[in-house]
Amino acid sequence: MAKRDFYATLEVARDASADDLKKAYRKLAMQYHPDRNPGDKQAEARFKEVNEAYDCLKDDQKRAAYDRFGHAAFEQGGAGNAGFDFSGAGGLGDIFDQMFGEFMGQRGGQGGRRRTRAGADIQTQLEIDLTQAFSGAKMQVRVPTRVACEACKGTGSADGQRAADTCQTCAGQGKVRAQQGFFVIERTCPTCGGLGRVIRNPCRVCQGAGTVQRERALQVSIPAGVEDGTRIRLAGEGEAGGQGAQNGDLYVHVAVRQHNLFHREGAHVFCEVPLRMTQAALGDTIEVPVIDGTREPLRIPPGTQNGAQFRLRGKGFSVLRSTTRGDMVVQAKVETPHNLTRRQRELLEEFEAEARGHAKGSPEHEGFFAKMKDFFEGRE
Repeated sequence: MAKRDFYATLEVARDASADDLKKAYRKLAMQYHPDRNPGDKQAEARFKEVNEAYDCLKDDQKRAAYDRFGHAAFEQGGAGNAGFDFSGAGGLGDIFDQMFGEFMGQRGGQGGRRRTRAGADIQTQLEIDLTQAFSGAKMQVRVPTRVACEACKGTGSADGQRAADTCQTCAGQGKVRAQQGFFVIERTCPTCGGLGRVIRNPCRVCQGAGTVQRERALQVSIPAGVEDGTRIRLAGEGEAGGQGAQNGDLYVHVAVRQHNLFHREGAHVFCEVPLRMTQAALGDTIEVPVIDGTREPLRIPPGTQNGAQFRLRGKGFSVLRSTTRGDMVVQAKVETPHNLTRRQRELLEEFEAEARGHAKGSPEHEGFFAKMKDFFEGRE
């Protein structure tokens, strides 16, 4: 079955920016994450497709290769069958080794560079709430990955001794040559994967690969002050390397859920607090919630207007790799009363009657109508 176009997989245009790719990836990864779709094989497959597409397109070099050659750029003999190997550890940089190795003395054989079947890096999504982002947390993630085969202890050999024969395809060199025009190009041997040898007696469980597919549960330490979109690297926790080779890394993309009281801008926290009209007019002292779970007294001065902001220093988020903290900004939201009793209405009508004759009591009100008067007089 043919692979879907990576751009179509992420549901973005081919000229999408890095930010657009990131937003699309986070949305789809969250939607199809296995933790949100337990037992749904289609969602799991879609999650893997999304990760594969983003892993390619987020890298400028890989994206350039994909835009030019499509999926063929990452297959053996890709790039239009030119013999380039984009799937090795060096990515596009290896093209130059392959094309000009003869001229630079980087020949095959025992003196050449051999690639091992190093484990692939994997990615997963972790969703936390704003209070966890503030204080930090230890979270568990479950990731489908390849782990070392227990039957052969990761050696790929049935006897667990890594007994191997020289690869017949590359004669032990780990590379094979292909000719393209006047270039002689070397690429990783497709039979032995660059090892120069093949397992003599392959393990029946892993078929000589040294790894099997499993789901792992891992603990992730979320640092205090982490921001939405942060990527955390767990070295060596990716896919196991084949036949004892080095493991890949696990990258955890952190998504922070919106909070019903607070919202964050950098290291600062914002909270909207409702005030009765009388509180705003007469002044008051209230308690406001703080992101750390405490309460803080706040003095509301008389005559506070809707939208007025009050700053509580050092009550915001910790700044990563710093001892400083941001501030908490409280924004006043003055409420207009409704469902008034008869007495309340009478009092407000008396207040309004008196306020009409005192411009100093409502400076913005009087200022607006003065401007409106000038506006209409200028048109007469």
